[in-house]
Amino acid sequence: MHETPAATSAGASSEDPFPVKGMDAIVFAVGNAKQAAHYYATGFGMRLVGYSGPETGSRDVASYVLTSGSARFVFNGPVRAGTELGAHIAAHGDGVTDLAIQVPDVHKAYKYAVEHGAKGLEEPHEVTDEHGTVVLAAIATYGETRHTLVDRSRYQGPYLPGYVAREPIVAAPEKRYFQAVDHCVGNVELGKMDEWVEFYRHVMHFTNMAEFIGDDIATDYSALMSKVVADGTRKVKFPLNEPAVSRRKSQIDEYLEFYGGPGVQHIALATNDIIRTVDEMRAAGVEFLDTPDSYYEDEELRSRIGSVRVPVAELQARKILVDRDEDGYLLQIFTKPVQDRPTVFFELIERHGSLGFGKGNFKALFEAIEREQERRGNL
Repeated sequence: MHETPAATSAGASSEDPFPVKGMDAIVFAVGNAKQAAHYYATGFGMRLVGYSGPETGSRDVASYVLTSGSARFVFNGPVRAGTELGAHIAAHGDGVTDLAIQVPDVHKAYKYAVEHGAKGLEEPHEVTDEHGTVVLAAIATYGETRHTLVDRSRYQGPYLPGYVAREPIVAAPEKRYFQAVDHCVGNVELGKMDEWVEFYRHVMHFTNMAEFIGDDIATDYSALMSKVVADGTRKVKFPLNEPAVSRRKSQIDEYLEFYGGPGVQHIALATNDIIRTVDEMRAAGVEFLDTPDSYYEDEELRSRIGSVRVPVAELQARKILVDRDEDGYLLQIFTKPVQDRPTVFFELIERHGSLGFGKGNFKALFEAIEREQERRGNL
């Protein structure tokens, strides 16, 4: 693994030609937005805050907005046949269509991106209602994914003009399960990873934060390559994966086949209490990948990770992985795919100083994914 020094926040704000404030929303296309909203409210502890649909003037699309801390998910579902959204879902299944990013100046960000090679999808424009004004624009990235650029500094509504506030579907948990989006991982075709790394470097002035190649990220059967791009403040991090030549079909190959092309593979959610979060989510029916007991009994692992806030036995009981680097350690666990197609899944991550992505857990994670692939007949 190779890592580049993190840029300082001060340097990023004064010199970065494409400054960002953070993730604005993860936008999903789903077959049934109402049911998806219920799943994420009950299983992920998220709070329904906004809605748009036929009752509000949106004739073709129903949209539900849920939040947990600064993390915002938007679920869009078609309400009639023959829509562009419906065609997208038919081709790809449920998945992420937009990784929306908050920026301080949409006009400048869009101009810089397009001048440096981005394909513009929506030019900067303002939308206004009684709650204020939002500035929006959009550029294309891998596959059919987009980045909407958002400035909501002059807006106080539930999400965007056209949305109305909605009461929660279920009572909010006593303590939220997660508070932010940590990173979003994209899968691209063989040979395309470096092309998209360069895209983010040129178009958004992101830097290459880390890369994982060779034995870092391989098992006996499958392999992949990954690089991580991030803005100067590390508020927005996008790992990018591509398959590598191997004996059998990798998790990236499986994703590309079932999604029908490049797209967002998983979303990592930052939690302050992974033990409680996993217990609550599992009790609500969310399924997590299994980790064999041998992982926790490995003396090399125990020696490498040292002392962590949770006894290893507690991690083992919940199948939570642990990794340590020069900056600290992290705890992480991954869900199984959250829809019928083996595509999008989630990661829960609790960081204690570590800025990494669990390099020491890659083999255990990929072997767990391979066990699920084998059960599906896709290995």
